[in-house]
Amino acid sequence: MVNHQLFLLLTLILSILVFQSESRVKAKAPFGFSLELIRRDSPLSPFYNASLNSSEILIKNAIHSMERFKHFQSLINQKAVQSIVFPTENSYLTKLSFGTPPVEYFAIVDTGSDLTWIQCVPCTKCYNSQGSSLFDPQASSTYKAFSCDSQTCRAFGGEQCLKTNDCQYHVTYGDMSSTIGILSSDTLSFDSINGQKTTFSTSIFGCGRNNQVQLGNLGIAGIVGLGGGPFSLVSQIGPQIDHRFSYCFVPRFAKSSGKLIFGQESIISHPKAISTPLVSKYPQTFYYLTLNGVSIGDKTAHPSSTQEPVQDPSGAFNLCYGADTNINVPEMVFHFSGADVRLQPVNTFMVNGDLVCMVIVPNSVNPFSVFGNYAQINFQVEYDLQKRVVSFAPTDCTQI
Repeated sequence: MVNHQLFLLLTLILSILVFQSESRVKAKAPFGFSLELIRRDSPLSPFYNASLNSSEILIKNAIHSMERFKHFQSLINQKAVQSIVFPTENSYLTKLSFGTPPVEYFAIVDTGSDLTWIQCVPCTKCYNSQGSSLFDPQASSTYKAFSCDSQTCRAFGGEQCLKTNDCQYHVTYGDMSSTIGILSSDTLSFDSINGQKTTFSTSIFGCGRNNQVQLGNLGIAGIVGLGGGPFSLVSQIGPQIDHRFSYCFVPRFAKSSGKLIFGQESIISHPKAISTPLVSKYPQTFYYLTLNGVSIGDKTAHPSSTQEPVQDPSGAFNLCYGADTNINVPEMVFHFSGADVRLQPVNTFMVNGDLVCMVIVPNSVNPFSVFGNYAQINFQVEYDLQKRVVSFAPTDCTQI
């Protein structure tokens, strides 16, 4: 088997060291809380678009995934300091509140970027259809803008200083969209699934005033950055969640939401859980695993020797069969270092109109691959960021 370095699309964070002197969360014993993780294209989403059929959504997501991968590779090769976001109907949303009193928003959970930001007033260039009013920092009694000479501004690499001495950030994403605004802090709160509110004071975020990101058609207020860098949201709250988190993605057409779990509640107790180490590489935002190889059933890549593949008219998928074909999908095993992750048909094939297509596409250009969210459906995936390991446990994610 050939060795590869693999990084995951949907992963979270490392602990923060840099700016605790200026943005300190109250010291508490580690605890846990759980949030709903809602697919943007799910009927459970408040922004569900019933006019799009499943085939259109799947094709759109496949195209965006390939574009996203190309930018991952560009950043790794060039060591560019950028973040990546390709918001699509397949994006995952969570609900959170900013300020005092709290104002509630839906935002995209993006594990390929670090800075959390939302649109704020006054705004020189904002998209108008986010589905809620813009955040007004003047209305929050706990809001603070970082000054240009603050340690936090210097650590972030603030682009320039405004006449007000406020620290201005400028984040460019892999699709060349961007957000510009004021590096700020405020109280951030979440409504846990159990009904309790979890609050973190002085959380660092961006108050976006010039946002050229294609989120307007999705009804989203901004992005929750959960990458591996020190400005990641979960890096900031790492000590409070014992540097642990997990998530569980439900199948595509499930009638329930997924879960994003922080702290003690995220620990996997499943007897079939397997673990593999996280590998430290640049850029710090991403999460890398060592992939030793992949096994497919009896070593043949075709579900049956008597079936003929059908060409996908959209060109998004390389291997498709007629939807009425009786396909015997083989088990696919990803052999990570110390952990064999066994994928089921729900992880590898999806209905695409009158076709059934394999949602794993080849990459022949470079030694990097992406283990995407379809591959992680019906797994509880736990990150222990102190031990630097990620664990997988086969799980019915509709039941947790």
